[in-house]
Amino acid sequence: MSVTQQLARVRAELPEGVTLVAVSKTHPAELIREAYDAGQRIFGESRPQELREKYELLPKDIEWHMIGHLQTNKVKYIAPFVQLIHSVDSARLAEAIQTQAARCGRVIDILLEIHVAREQTKSGWDPAQLRDYLAANPFAQLPNLRVRGVMGIATNTDDETVIRSDFECLKRCFEELKPAFGGDFDTLSMGMSHDFRLAVACGSTMVRVGSLIFGERDYSK
Repeated sequence: MSVTQQLARVRAELPEGVTLVAVSKTHPAELIREAYDAGQRIFGESRPQELREKYELLPKDIEWHMIGHLQTNKVKYIAPFVQLIHSVDSARLAEAIQTQAARCGRVIDILLEIHVAREQTKSGWDPAQLRDYLAANPFAQLPNLRVRGVMGIATNTDDETVIRSDFECLKRCFEELKPAFGGDFDTLSMGMSHDFRLAVACGSTMVRVGSLIFGERDYSK
């Protein structure tokens, strides 16, 4: 099945109001172009240098999202054009994005990544630590950042009860934080190829789907 056909199948499953991020990491520009020609405009990448290279090659009306762990010294590669950074998981990273956004004269939209999975290897704020950080109103000192919502990754398991619990935790965090940020705080990014349907049922407003659109990734690249 072609990328165009697979993209159409995923879109058909998404209710109105849920945004699809087509996760194109490790996939070549030609496949991204096929999805673009089929009407997709939002793509997600996890490596800053790869994202920069694809930005140079592909149409400029693409909305690029950074969805993977981001090192502070790599922010400079994407700050001039990235539309949304999903993976802000520390005060240090937020400050680095502020520095680069100001240097570019931009306001960059971000999501706060929250750790809900049972694997400790996954990144993200512990919910209690995030509450402590936000209590000092740090974003008042980061005017080139706009906090749009939260992101998280569920536990890698076939147990739907565990996955649902993770998504419900993220939803509660989103609702708890929303009053502090106001109307711009409208994005709950959760759900990937294997669990996006459950994420949507739990209130996700943005899903990150890759292999169901582009096929399995080549991790050797």
